[in-house]
Amino acid sequence: MDKRVYLLTIVAFIVGMVELIIGGILDLVATDLNVSLGKAGLLITIFSLVFAISAPILLVLTAKVERKKLALLSLFVFFIGNVIAIFSPTFNVLMIARIISAASGSLLIILCITIASSIVPQKHVGRAIGIVVMGISGSLVFGVPIGLMLGNSFGWRAPFILITGLTVLLIIGIYYFMEEIAPQPSIPLKQQLATLKSSKILFAHLTMFLFLAGHMVLYAYFTPFLKTMLGLDGTWVSIVYLIFGVAAITGGGLGGTLADRFGANPVILTVITVFSIAMFSIPAATVSLSIFLIVMIIWGMMNWAITPALQSYLIKAAPETAAIQQSLNNSALHFGIAFGSLVGGVVIERTSVEHNATVGGLFIILALGTALFSMTRKTNSNRTE
Repeated sequence: MDKRVYLLTIVAFIVGMVELIIGGILDLVATDLNVSLGKAGLLITIFSLVFAISAPILLVLTAKVERKKLALLSLFVFFIGNVIAIFSPTFNVLMIARIISAASGSLLIILCITIASSIVPQKHVGRAIGIVVMGISGSLVFGVPIGLMLGNSFGWRAPFILITGLTVLLIIGIYYFMEEIAPQPSIPLKQQLATLKSSKILFAHLTMFLFLAGHMVLYAYFTPFLKTMLGLDGTWVSIVYLIFGVAAITGGGLGGTLADRFGANPVILTVITVFSIAMFSIPAATVSLSIFLIVMIIWGMMNWAITPALQSYLIKAAPETAAIQQSLNNSALHFGIAFGSLVGGVVIERTSVEHNATVGGLFIILALGTALFSMTRKTNSNRTE
């Protein structure tokens, strides 16, 4: 495998870390900037919203820019966003920093995947893309716990200092080790959105949206949940996040394997069902840390198991627009993260964090309904059903 693929994987790791770390240190940010937890949660909402919207738009706008140059420019903007985060004196300034980081980060992820696929032989394209995607999942397993430990030890700005330093090293690495890469023809945004005329495709994406929304109603506020409901300190919170991350990665591999063996449809329905049961069980499971960890591991595994199964479903449902569907599904995922974190903030403001899991579970039930509806539609992405 071309060693430059691993450099791109590190880029994906850092972007993933910036997106995910804020949830773990949300209470520290809220206290330092004198805002409520619900308002601090908007930092997750705005990041995911901008990430979802900007990725396809920026890809079209920068279609003619040479890829190495664009990667360096995106990394520089990403660097600026994190520097602003470090020195943010107010919540509003930190919000601006998150917007800058999200827009540049969304383009970086797409660039990492496209560059990786262009610098390896055709027979290794799938493996190269898989390695890059592992960077994002790796940030969940290793990046977030490391960031949490830094945040709890040195303040919430410390993880962003680490990320800024690593970004500088990445800029140097891309500049010296990456060759110029000509841009590939892009698919117009209008053509991408036109595929949503199919109710089968539309409701498949809606399933991802609702699934992630339900997940984020709790996960966006997981740290205050752990501290309030289980009385855990900062060190234990980091350990729990690490366990969750390992479970999530395991679930991703399991979901793909099961989808290949049994088909995407039964796996999607089973995952959503088990996921909803786990979500509804979480409040009761807090009576014991060991019981809670078992339920949480199931929750974490099912959260990532849906992705490969749903991607396989979309490829089979619309093979002629498979690439477009993966892009749109990624946007649906981030819209779900944005909406779920927003709803979770409202729940905390109006009631308490102990109700977040139950509210999130309701969204998962809706996701089961949209999945069933999609599966009953005919396979034809070229007309309105």
